[in-house]
Parts: sequence; C-alpha cells; structure tokens
Amino acid sequence: MSKQKIRVLTASFLAAAFAVTAGFAIQGHARARQYRRLLDNSYLHAFAELTTAAGELEVALTKVSHATSPALFASLCAQAYSKAQAAQAALGELPYGNVELEQTAAFLARAGDYAMALAQGATAELVCTDDHRDTLSQLSQAAGELSLTLETLQAQLTAGAIRPEDLAEARERLAAEDGGGQVEGGSAFQSVEADFPEVPTLIYDGPFSQHLDGRTPKMLEGLPQVTEEQAREAAASFLGLRPEVFTLTAKSEGNLPSYGFTALVDGGQMYIQVTCQGGQILELFTSRTAGEAVLSRAEGCEIAAAFLAEKGYANMAPSYFMEQDGVLSVNFAPVEDGVYCYPDLVKVSVALDTGDIVGFEAAGYLTHHGGRSLPSPTVDTQTAQALVDHSLTVLSHQLALIPTGGEDEVLCHEFKCQAQNGTHVLIYVNALTGKQQHILLLVEDETGTLVL
Repeated sequence: MSKQKIRVLTASFLAAAFAVTAGFAIQGHARARQYRRLLDNSYLHAFAELTTAAGELEVALTKVSHATSPALFASLCAQAYSKAQAAQAALGELPYGNVELEQTAAFLARAGDYAMALAQGATAELVCTDDHRDTLSQLSQAAGELSLTLETLQAQLTAGAIRPEDLAEARERLAAEDGGGQVEGGSAFQSVEADFPEVPTLIYDGPFSQHLDGRTPKMLEGLPQVTEEQAREAAASFLGLRPEVFTLTAKSEGNLPSYGFTALVDGGQMYIQVTCQGGQILELFTSRTAGEAVLSRAEGCEIAAAFLAEKGYANMAPSYFMEQDGVLSVNFAPVEDGVYCYPDLVKVSVALDTGDIVGFEAAGYLTHHGGRSLPSPTVDTQTAQALVDHSLTVLSHQLALIPTGGEDEVLCHEFKCQAQNGTHVLIYVNALTGKQQHILLLVEDETGTLVL
C-alpha cells in the first residue's frame, strides 16, 4: 500500500474518531442539561412543598389556639404535627437544607412536637391553659412570617431570578465559607435565616423543650474538657489503632459537643465522634462493605456483648436487632435491679464476615445512665395485665423504664403480646398509676425486628 493511501486512510480514521468523540460529547452535554433540569425541578417541587406546609402549619396552629373541645383540640394538634412533619420532609430534599436552614428546621421540629405533646395531655377537664394558647398564637404568627418569606423566595425561584443549587455546588460553597472564604451571591437560604421571626420559648415534656438545652449528660457530669489530641488518643484506644491514623474533620456543638475524626481502616473510611467533655465515644461507623456472612446472628450478638463488656458497659442485655447487607446491629439496654432501662440504649453493629465492630452509638447511654433511683411498683403484674386488650395473648412480662418525650422516665410493666394475626405488640402499663402508658408494634422479618 502506498504512503499516500496510508495517509488518506489515517486521516479518514482520525476524522471518523473525532466525529464519534464529538457526537459523544454533544450527547453527554445534552444528558447533563436534562439531568440539571430534572434536578432543578425536583428542588423547586421540594421548596414549593416546604412553602405550602409552612402556610398550612400556620392555619392549623391558629385553629388549635381557639379549640375548647378535647376531641377537636387533639385532632387539630395532630394536624399541626402532620404539617410540621411534611415541612421537615420537604426541607430534607433540599441540598444541605437542614444545615443552612437550621433555625427553620428547629422551629418546625419544635412546633410540631409541642402540638403533639399538648394533644397527649388534653383531657375532658383541661384542654390547655391560657399560657399554652398564648404560645400557640405566637407559634402561628412565626409560622405565618416564615411562610411569607418562603413564598417570596419561591416566586424568585419560579421566575428564574435565582437558581437552586445542586449538591456539589452547595458542598463547595459551604466548604469555602468554613474556610473563611465567601462565594459570590451566597445561598438563597440565607435570607430565610436572616429574617427568621422571633419564636416563643417552649417548655414542656418533649424532646425539643428548651429547658433541656444546655443540660449536661449524666455520664459526663464532673468530667474535664479534653483537647483534640486527647480525643484522638481516646478514639485510637477505643478501636485499638494508632492515633496518627485519625484526622480531625469536624467539631460539633449542641448538647453533646464532640470532635469528629476519620480514618482509613480495612478498605473503608471510618468516622468516630468523641465528646469534648470527658473524651467519651459517642458514635462510630464505617463505610466498609461487608462480604458474605460467615458468622451467625447469635455469634454476632455475642461479639457485640463482649465488646461492650470490654469497654466497661456493665449488665447490658440485648433487646432487638436488625441485619442488613451483612451487618448485624444490636440494641442493648442496661438492667438495674431487674428493670430494663430503655433510655440508656447502646447500639453495636458487627460485620458478619469478619466479626469486626463497624458501628457504635451511645448518645442515649451517655445522656441518661447513672444517678437514678428506681421506684418500687405500686401496681402488681396481675392488675397491670388486666389492662391488656383481651384479643392479645401475653407471651412475656418484664419491668422496664421507658422515656417520655422529654427528660422524664416512667417505670412500666412491659407485656410482649401476640395479636390474632400473628404479629407482636408491646403494651406498657404504668407501674405507679396503673394506666396504659405506651404501645409499640414489632415488625419482624428475616432481617430482624423494627419497633414502631
């Protein structure tokens, strides 16, 4: 073949290759634009849902503040709770929405939970006090002002005056802000937080009651503050690793301020939180994917129990478990004088391929354990069991301490029952008052038990 023909063929192949490459590039850009439109539409829909739910929350709270019938009051409180939940769900669809709209997220959580707490406390004798009505009115006003701010922002989004960010853009901007930089234009969310209305102080028996803010967890009382290096050494000691493999990546505040460290371990990234006060391990998890299980669930549970005993967690009894993707997660509760103390739960996750500890959560234990005096039951087991629905078959009984919505704890008779359709139900009867306190449903399948 002549050199001329070779040059012609080479040029032809190069041209064809360039055309194919250009075609792929054009196709890729078209797909990227389509993806961007879908993403924008998704965020616009989520923001519209947030705006709508905030307006509906205002209406529901206003109605609650005027209700005098216990049944209607409870129903309207449930509606307010539902609207707050819907708004929180929509907020979760926005990129880093719960981080940037921190005041909004806190308001929605507190307003909804406050309404539900009032519903649970409503009786024929007392629906709610004048103070409660005043608080509900203030919450309604705050929800209305928030709704107006969101509506203004939504109009700008719809008109194209501002564009929703994708996850990568939000992450990049937040990283720049954390580093002291500033991204031109910032986030549209900033206007919502900057103009956030004044919210009344909420004091009630619930998890978002502001009398709980600043409360020192029981297991940390009297312990000194630790330095970053001491926290790193605590993380290393807990896992049997060298301190230098841990890199500080976060320092969080709140009721349990903590240092957050990452490390590359066994082919996965591990994240561990150490409390600033006392240097206690708050949480850890790893991204390592577990292989095929070689350990049974019983063996995994034994490994988890032995791990807790080694780390100084005494008298821990397994409660319920869940197995997912080769990882067994077991909830443990301490047993004091024969009473299962559920506020003090600790969760341990074990990889069933190697037996490694790949997850640990101890917030409940650090917050509630220690310093309590358990009351003696004044209602006997037989009397309490009489309050169990007769259609249920009682399978077992034990005494249990269960948390209320806030910082209180209630001693109860716990009855594990079986319904006529074969499902299991937990009935809790207050061991001091003899009234039904709580009901939980157990959803059980081949992966474990989910408590609802």
